[in-house]
Amino acid sequence: MKNPVLLIHGILRTNTVFNTMANHLSKHGWEVHRFDLKPNDGTVGLDKLAVQIENYVNNNLPKNKPFDLIGFSMGGIVSRYYVQKLGGIDKVERLITISSPNNGTIMGHLLPFIGCQQMRPNSAFLTALNNEIHLLNKLKFTSIWTPFDLMILPANSSQLPIGKEVKVPVFAHAIMPSADITIKAVTEALTV
Repeated sequence: MKNPVLLIHGILRTNTVFNTMANHLSKHGWEVHRFDLKPNDGTVGLDKLAVQIENYVNNNLPKNKPFDLIGFSMGGIVSRYYVQKLGGIDKVERLITISSPNNGTIMGHLLPFIGCQQMRPNSAFLTALNNEIHLLNKLKFTSIWTPFDLMILPANSSQLPIGKEVKVPVFAHAIMPSADITIKAVTEALTV
């Protein structure tokens, strides 16, 4: 039986970024959940946004059944915080990040907001998460990324030394969640 899937969007986006993926997954038998992180502009810390995942899960998903979590861009880091710091490790069976700045992005320097600061390379926030990266070995972790990403700089910042890595030839950050090749990689990751 397939787990419910929760989709978490990135900065300056809404859950509509997942329309194509959500339709595909629903059509193939997954129960898909998604909601909007608020605010989504970097003015709130990613740790605070992760509490919104915790609240959504507690209020909308079965208590005694695992679920799979997919985060795009900033949503991948928010999802990691939920898994690694807020007890999600005991509820999530699969974590998939799509073009997420797991090791930071220099684009985090564009705005002075706390959420952006936390996504900068070598930030205390990312360092703390990455110091506990071994926790992700307790679930099925997949990082999907593109070497052509101009929002995650350097693009290989999405890589982590654990789990499965899928590199896809998608030519724009914004279309990663809707690209056929990404959706294929997500579907495969959800079935292992």
